[in-house]
Amino acid sequence: MTEPSKVIHVRNVGHEISENDLLQLFQPFGVITKLVMLRAKNQALIQMQDVPSAISSLQFYANTQPSIRGRNVYVQFSSHQELTTVDQTQGRGDEPNRILLVTIHHVLYPITVDVLYQVFSPHGSVEKIVTFQKSAGFQALIQYQSQQSAITARTALQGRNIYDGCCQLDIQFSNLDELQVNYNNDRSRDFTNPSLPTEQKGRPSQVGYGDAGNMYGVQGSGARAVGYPQTPNAAAIAAAFGGGLPPGITGTNDRCTLLVSNLNPERIDEDKLFNLFSLYGNIVRIKLLRNKPDHALIQMGDGFQAELAVHFLKGALLFDKRLEVNFSKHPNITQGADTHDYSNSNLNRFNRNAAKNYRYCCSPTKMIHLSTLPQDITEEEIVTLLEEHGTIVNSKVFEMNGKKQGLVQFETEEQATEALVCKHATSLSGSVIRISYSQLQNI
Repeated sequence: MTEPSKVIHVRNVGHEISENDLLQLFQPFGVITKLVMLRAKNQALIQMQDVPSAISSLQFYANTQPSIRGRNVYVQFSSHQELTTVDQTQGRGDEPNRILLVTIHHVLYPITVDVLYQVFSPHGSVEKIVTFQKSAGFQALIQYQSQQSAITARTALQGRNIYDGCCQLDIQFSNLDELQVNYNNDRSRDFTNPSLPTEQKGRPSQVGYGDAGNMYGVQGSGARAVGYPQTPNAAAIAAAFGGGLPPGITGTNDRCTLLVSNLNPERIDEDKLFNLFSLYGNIVRIKLLRNKPDHALIQMGDGFQAELAVHFLKGALLFDKRLEVNFSKHPNITQGADTHDYSNSNLNRFNRNAAKNYRYCCSPTKMIHLSTLPQDITEEEIVTLLEEHGTIVNSKVFEMNGKKQGLVQFETEEQATEALVCKHATSLSGSVIRISYSQLQNI
């Protein structure tokens, strides 16, 4: 371990984690004098008032894994003994430049050149803006007249949200010397040359998704535009995630159908797939492929729910097989003899309390939560119901709001997943029990 310091280095700080989240993690151990978010590296530096406070926090978290919003973070002493003003301003140690590279996370609303100009122009004279779509997400290059204006803007805006609770700015200095702008439109603008054309001659004004960075373009003819404003659950999503999506989730996917492969054909069926995938959204249809018995198509309620399922279930273990979950080339599943339709199922979890259910979305865990249990259920009865699926480490029955609930901790995530897919929606003493993953570490 590095020599003790009052500066703590925090790793795996996802973009859904705010400064306030980190403050809550360390404030119980003493006064925090400085906090630097290193967004590009998913890291942070926190300076306590003294070394004993920092030592106390690291001793505590050596025995208790610190977790924020379902994500484990890792803490150690920093090699810095003190955070200077330069550390806070530069953060990543990159070379100042008059051109900023801006990545925008948790995009709930369209971001245009005009929106970016309103945000960045108060900090200096903005000459050019270019927006584009990359694997890192929606990005923009913003060229100021002076380097000092770019430094001022970065210091003032880094980590801030354009809109309340969403569209978070992650700002770095670009290594470009000059931006080349060919067209003045809502995707690029040269404010020093207003006479530029709006589009290349003969080119349609509405470009495809991912082309020239038009995040909200139309895919093909008649397809709906991409992005949150079009999803029916936008309010529930924003409420559940506080505007901050899980790391790796873009919120801009519009493909609803998934291809799941490497299934165990001897043990899987449509209802078991429903039980697992319905944790992340409503299920419309499921079809097991006859010519590929270890493959299935699953149509989710919307593109965001499909993205959650891909993100959290890719690589999950079920029936001794590691699932591969990807977006299908098929926009939907047609009704047919081999298709199971769940569109009207009252077991779909997101018809009511959608925000609450989004909040519980996570990767498979060793702990499952049981609800809608019979009032006279005992811990022994729950263990008897589930023990065929694996080694039960611990269990508990409790009452909340007058209703019986239970927690069961298995030895592995795979055992918990098997119990969930096999026993969710089964009847127990006249009650149809509901099972989901719990993010609790221990009972």
